[in-house]
Amino acid sequence: MTGTLYGLGLGPGDPELITLKAHRILSGVPVIAYPAPDTGPSFARQIAAPYIGAHQLEVPVIVPMRVERFPAQEVYDGAAETLARHLDAGSDVAVLCEGDPFFYGSFMYLFERLSGRYETEIVPGVSSMMAAAAALGRPLAARNDVLSIVPGPLDDDIMRARIEAAGAVAIIKVGRHFARIRALIKAMGLTSCAGYVERVSLAEQRVLPLADVVEDSAPYFSIILIYKGGEGWKARTAAATE
Repeated sequence: MTGTLYGLGLGPGDPELITLKAHRILSGVPVIAYPAPDTGPSFARQIAAPYIGAHQLEVPVIVPMRVERFPAQEVYDGAAETLARHLDAGSDVAVLCEGDPFFYGSFMYLFERLSGRYETEIVPGVSSMMAAAAALGRPLAARNDVLSIVPGPLDDDIMRARIEAAGAVAIIKVGRHFARIRALIKAMGLTSCAGYVERVSLAEQRVLPLADVVEDSAPYFSIILIYKGGEGWKARTAAATE
């Protein structure tokens, strides 16, 4: 009998946003794997830390954080074979995922390599996009609004087209692209419709209208929500914290 592979969505950062199902599995599996940078701690592990026991084996999947491309396929090939050895030995393995495993998550690359060989279960998690809307105090979309999810690294022309085509927009992976994205939003006359959230659900969370952000840079964990649909919502900041 081989073990079961679990992809556990942990939510955006607050350990209390882990689902009951993810908590049950996380507390019971003998092997826990998680992505980790080659410098600094693993954010996924930090989220799950209150629920990890000393009896559980931890397997960090070291993923170098670089602007330039690196041999990611080799990283996931090696990680998949490491986890396969535990699964072959009959041990269940839970891979911890920030947010949701299938929403821009690195788990999908392990899923691609292992799901055909082992029983696999995905436990969805709260995405940063949903958490940001809650923190901003403004719904994402309603009725027939089209919601577009736009990655920050996209070129301006492509990003402009995606924003123009949607009634509501979530710009993710903002980070080092913040100044350029903010300039584009201003040029499109949408600054008053945009809210900014960084480090959502964490103690250092910041929530404010995009127009009130004075910095020219943003942390990796930041998101911009734009609403230009048919409802009268503004980029207000209920319960904002600085």
